[in-house]
Amino acid sequence: MVLALTHRSFAGRNNERLEFLGDAILNFVAGEALFDRFPLAREGQLSRLRARLVKGETLAVLARGFDLGDYLRLGSGELKSGGFRRESILADALEALIGAIYLDAGMDVARERVLAWLAGEFEGLTLVDTNKDPKTRLQEFLQSRGCELPRYEVVDIQGEPHCRTFFVECEITLLNEKSRGQGVSRRIAEQVAAAAALIALGVENGND
Repeated sequence: MVLALTHRSFAGRNNERLEFLGDAILNFVAGEALFDRFPLAREGQLSRLRARLVKGETLAVLARGFDLGDYLRLGSGELKSGGFRRESILADALEALIGAIYLDAGMDVARERVLAWLAGEFEGLTLVDTNKDPKTRLQEFLQSRGCELPRYEVVDIQGEPHCRTFFVECEITLLNEKSRGQGVSRRIAEQVAAAAALIALGVENGND
């Protein structure tokens, strides 16, 4: 695991090979899950959905949720320039961690971890629009009807600093009850809450 957290700026023996392996595993696990979840989806739709799941921004958000940057082994230059906060370094380290988990514990454990980390992202996926996330779709739906924009509020944060779960409520004028979401980051929890609101409004269904 130490190697997975070692950036190339720190040592010649670093996490780049593990990153390569983890990237392949991540893409396979995400693709396999999407194939099962959306049996009527076309190849292009599945590809776009997978790209959203495994993009650097998503991985960096997950890594920040684990405070992964605090454990990275970086060279002095990267430390001074704030490399532990850089999206690309965090995303690469998370992929390396996936590779390390696979080598240490096997594919079943690696798959379980990847699916657990991406659970919130999966909840927000739909084939209605594979290019826009739930928060964007909800906002556009409300704007098209002249309604107020949704209000998101973090109502609870549970777990240790390196493994937190955020609980968010989404309030909109068209619904009597607030929709709820949870995830390893505030952003993911908000996306889940927005997806729940779209379902409650009847705009989308959970099987799309």
